Amino acid sequence: MDPKIRQAIFDQVAREPFAEMFGLELVELNPGYSRVQMTVTSEMENLFRLAHGGAIFALIDEAFETASNSHGTVAVALSMTINYVAPASPGNRLTAEAREVNRTRRTSLYDIRVYEEGGGLIATCQAVAYRKGTALPFIPAGS
Repeated sequence: MDPKIRQAIFDQVAREPFAEMFGLELVELNPGYSRVQMTVTSEMENLFRLAHGGAIFALIDEAFETASNSHGTVAVALSMTINYVAPASPGNRLTAEAREVNRTRRTSLYDIRVYEEGGGLIATCQAVAYRKGTALPFIPAGS
């Protein structure tokens, strides 16, 4: 992977207000692969004092966003299907891993899984991105 693209995506995530609000941390990025972590806080609780599905979705979406844009061109979500398989409680450190399954000129397919610290599966997601074919606007000139 081009180191300039990797660094630019890491820098963008570090400045992204949404990622900051949820404490989303990009920890690994390779072509078609991303690993993002988040600690569930009390602000993310649902009615049952468990992690809200929207908070878990935010983690999944960040992994999807970074993996699908890791090739240096703009990719946007077309569809995401999530299955929640176990609850996550406040204080849990969650990890989302997005893996590219297939990529064509215009679309790409990702398998995304969320695990808790002990390795238990929390959620799975199948996501499809539309690849616009334009360079990421935040990549330094000459990259």
